[in-house]
Amino acid sequence: MSDPYFIIEPGVIKVPIILSVPHSGTEFPKELQGNYIASKMTQPDDTDWFVHQLYDFAVEYGITIIHAKYSRWVIDLNRDPKSVPLYNDGRIITGLTTSTDFFGKDIYISEDKIPDKEEIERRLEAYYWPYYAKIEALLKERQTQFGKALLWDAHSIRRSVPTIQKDFFPDMILGNNDEKTADPKLIEVALENLKSGEFQVNHNAPFKGGHITRYFGDPSNSIHSLQLEMNKILYMDDSETSFDELRANKMRSILRKTFAALIDKLNEL
Repeated sequence: MSDPYFIIEPGVIKVPIILSVPHSGTEFPKELQGNYIASKMTQPDDTDWFVHQLYDFAVEYGITIIHAKYSRWVIDLNRDPKSVPLYNDGRIITGLTTSTDFFGKDIYISEDKIPDKEEIERRLEAYYWPYYAKIEALLKERQTQFGKALLWDAHSIRRSVPTIQKDFFPDMILGNNDEKTADPKLIEVALENLKSGEFQVNHNAPFKGGHITRYFGDPSNSIHSLQLEMNKILYMDDSETSFDELRANKMRSILRKTFAALIDKLNEL
């Protein structure tokens, strides 16, 4: 079986940052393709469309990129493997192996295709844990080389998802589980630079970072993690269906500035 992720290595000297994009995958394993509603598989909703493309500049800074191959409908890489809720405030979000999209619509052709406990375990072993193992290996490699490492988990979301909150989301949300997953100096630098443009930036509200950020972030051992959630219209068209190069480049200028500042700060820690 091939790896359930793609790796893009930098062609320049590496820095102690790894970039993860767990929700941009759009493929379905051959053994599962007959289980889903065919029309939905061609354009799987809830995908963080083009996020790995938005961040393609990161390799110029010496950052390794890992991004998912398969759709989050196969298994959600940013959920707890035992399906422990990330939030306890009543919001409705898709689970580890969701049977519906964000709007509650069925994605499987019939109920008997919804994964049972055995199938969930198989998917964890085949698609989920290999992604985590690769991130862990990359972080350890950087930590060995630099004495520290930072994981940046990149996400995007529709401006409006009523099942999560009624109001529009802010432009960007930096998450670090209430400052538990990264050194305060790194958090401060990230926020300062993300806010240097015209965009509204929230901190840990309404998202505090998903399972990946919380799982890997261990600042006491010099492993830091941050999640950035952003509105899709910051780099896509108003319909949230097509990549918009002009908007993306505007966003990239902020991200470039942020990564450059984080690299400098990591060198100081």
